[in-house]
Amino acid sequence: MDSTFVLYDFNKDQATNAWRVVDDVVMGGKSSGHFEMNDEGHGRFYGSVSLENNGGFSSIMKRIDPISVEDYEVVKIRLKGDGSTYQFRIKDDPNQRHSYIRSFETSGEWETNNLPLEEFAPSFRGRRLAMPNFDQKEIAELRFLIGNKKPQQFNLLIDEIRLTK
Repeated sequence: MDSTFVLYDFNKDQATNAWRVVDDVVMGGKSSGHFEMNDEGHGRFYGSVSLENNGGFSSIMKRIDPISVEDYEVVKIRLKGDGSTYQFRIKDDPNQRHSYIRSFETSGEWETNNLPLEEFAPSFRGRRLAMPNFDQKEIAELRFLIGNKKPQQFNLLIDEIRLTK
């Protein structure tokens, strides 16, 4: 078995409609996220987070055909952030209400974040659930989220998401 599997390569799939923005406006908030492909072939997730009307988050998500993760241990994401903390979220079933979440810091430079699958914690609406960390057999949804309990502008460039041993 190959030791790496590309979940999403923004340089190869230029379809901006592949990722959907989901902001706190679904709950009455006023945050505003956007997604586009930039001229260099990277996904660009940007906008502003507002705490108005009990808001506080913006995200982009993509449902994928379920991918077996039994032979992999780490999600590697090549990206360039703005110095903010973001979350990468996964689901094994897009219809489940909770997500498995792993936060990561960005430095303002291009970097690869290594996120071990066993460190993804179950959460629903910002609350940790009394369940085991990610121990599922597959991934069926990917999501990036920013929600640092403060109003802020954000800008995240994403190059590639892959699974490795």
